[in-house]
Amino acid sequence: MIGLGTPLFPGCDQATALPTRARYRWSWAAAVPGLWTLGWIATTLGGIDVDQQFVIFGAYGAITFSALTGLLLPAPAIPARRPRARDARTDRGDIMTTPRHVIFGTGAIGLATFEALRRRGETVRLVNRSGNARVPSDVEVVNGDASDPAFTTAVAQGASVLYQTLNPPYHEWTARFPALQAGVLAAAEATGARLVSMENVYMYGRPAGRPLTEDRTYDAHTKKGQLRAAMARELLTAHRAGRVQVAIGRASDYFGPRGGAQSNLGDRVFPAAIAGKTASVLGDPDQLHTYSYIPDIGEGLAALGEHPDAPGEVWHLPNDPNTRTTRQLVELVYQQAGHPRTKLRAMPAPLLRVIALVNAVVRELVEMQYQFEEPFIVDSSKIATMLGLTPTPVEQALADTLAACHKSARDANGRE
Repeated sequence: MIGLGTPLFPGCDQATALPTRARYRWSWAAAVPGLWTLGWIATTLGGIDVDQQFVIFGAYGAITFSALTGLLLPAPAIPARRPRARDARTDRGDIMTTPRHVIFGTGAIGLATFEALRRRGETVRLVNRSGNARVPSDVEVVNGDASDPAFTTAVAQGASVLYQTLNPPYHEWTARFPALQAGVLAAAEATGARLVSMENVYMYGRPAGRPLTEDRTYDAHTKKGQLRAAMARELLTAHRAGRVQVAIGRASDYFGPRGGAQSNLGDRVFPAAIAGKTASVLGDPDQLHTYSYIPDIGEGLAALGEHPDAPGEVWHLPNDPNTRTTRQLVELVYQQAGHPRTKLRAMPAPLLRVIALVNAVVRELVEMQYQFEEPFIVDSSKIATMLGLTPTPVEQALADTLAACHKSARDANGRE
């Protein structure tokens, strides 16, 4: 009854507030009570005692409600205004500068790589679909389709190093990822630039009781792992054939500034720790699990772009050699946030599968849960020994991430 009754009036109010061009305004109003009820059901399945008459459901219910409403009110229902592309050119050859480095992708990893290069005093061009990125105004950001070899080749002219940090939505990997990599690879071949490619460790498959090292055979049992294996082989084959210089950097699950909702140690952990509320993670929090700090990934990729011994090799980017469990890391976050008592909840696997029925992104997460079913340790000793790269101490990395979360919250409040 709480689920059906509480949202009746808010649903109507929200429908009225939606833009008149939204086609599904009143469908929203009619559906909200039912979706709210499903949120309460998910909260109950998650082990929350709803008999205490809480005003609103918890994280499980919120995830369910968000997933379902995302289907009900799709982006096409409210036409988005196309952002103005900064520094983009109608003529692909008309580029403002000739930077030494070109980064394809401006997500968390792309921007961390940009910052590492700027600290070295290097000139950088960023490439994404919108032409917009949160970088200083003197940085060139070009918009275009990275799967178009003509575009990527034009935008890479004059560069010495290209960085592939693109990462399409999980559920679009099969359809889009190979073409994106092919576009950047074509640009590197055409211009003679070194290609530094960012990868994860999905291609190895299950750890089977052993740390993951760079010489590990590819034994992926998931479709995303098999795709990653095929893409890695494509790059290494091109290098061995002498068509292009390739250096591959790989990292485990990441955390850090801009990690956001894509990180298991992201939006479900740090804001909750700051507020003293319950954090939520995927998988068994008591299994050892390697996490990579985003700024360390950026530093690692920048090093692969300049070190003479980097090409032709796979490198696990720096991570803490003292691997800890997810719970131990969350406990450190709570302590640094001033809360000695950690509040942590692992999302039940059955609930994840229920949400996967209606959410394409969550559906892709299900097959990757093997990473949290046993110790998942990624050995980065090769890059430490051969290139001298070491990770940020994990306590400092968590503290910096917590500070970034605080700043993000303050900035958001300042915009309200």
